[in-house]
Amino acid sequence: MKILVTYFSKTGNTKRIAEAIHEITSQNNDSTLKNFKGLKVKELNDYDLVFFGSACHHANLAPPVLKFIKKIPGSPVFKLAGFVTHSTYPPEGSDRHAELFEQWAGKCEKTFERLQNEKEIDYKGFFRCMGVPSKPIERFIHAKIITEEGEWEEYLEEVVKHPNETDIENAKEFAKEILERC
Repeated sequence: MKILVTYFSKTGNTKRIAEAIHEITSQNNDSTLKNFKGLKVKELNDYDLVFFGSACHHANLAPPVLKFIKKIPGSPVFKLAGFVTHSTYPPEGSDRHAELFEQWAGKCEKTFERLQNEKEIDYKGFFRCMGVPSKPIERFIHAKIITEEGEWEEYLEEVVKHPNETDIENAKEFAKEILERC
């Protein structure tokens, strides 16, 4: 199977996840790992399966990625799997974590699902994990979202650990699951 693992990453978090996915997809497949920059929409149809990764910005995929996916024609030949890194807690923790997730990253998976319907893409699944924020984003989060010092310290202590080895292993398992579905 011919596979493309492409990603948009500013801090390196999404790139690390893409590399983990590519490590799995390159076993017994013709797999290419490629930074999103310079990717052309028409190239996607050169592949049987595309893993598309993005950093999460403003609760959704990064603006350059959103602009790119709008150009994907309907009924492409490739299958799609999406992945993102986000600087928030996963929603499974507490009600507060779920609230923060929805506020910061809630649209990412929905955007991939919408692509499935609007573009008639054979969508295979989605992966997400935390990623340490850039310093400007960290300052924004502290100033506007997590302003209480105790909660901030707890958040900062956790987020700087990601993506960690568990996240990397989970990304590899995600890749294996997607390959099994294809």
